[in-house]
Amino acid sequence: MRFLLKLLGLALVIGGVYFLGQNIIFTTQLSPYWWQDISAAGSVLSIVGGIVSLVFFTEQTRGWGWLLIIVGIGLVFVSGKVLLRPTSLWYFFVSFALLISGLKLITTGRLDL
Repeated sequence: MRFLLKLLGLALVIGGVYFLGQNIIFTTQLSPYWWQDISAAGSVLSIVGGIVSLVFFTEQTRGWGWLLIIVGIGLVFVSGKVLLRPTSLWYFFVSFALLISGLKLITTGRLDL
């Protein structure tokens, strides 16, 4: 039963991330400024390097993995290639509730409503 609750929690987290991610668009385009292309490529490489570091390397290198992910997210915003579409408050509420409920089910195995 506990396994099924964790599986349901994972499904809720995936659903919440999916619905939240529907309104975030990452674009790439040719830029007249050379530094925007470097920061866009650097953000992808930094995020991938951070994820690889978190998944495959030892406990000592996890700090570097999180640092690479933070730098990558910062470079995405510096390059100006993130578009946030308008969304309704209801849509945001439902997707965020799915995400948080799923995390609660994964960590504790129950929901306190």
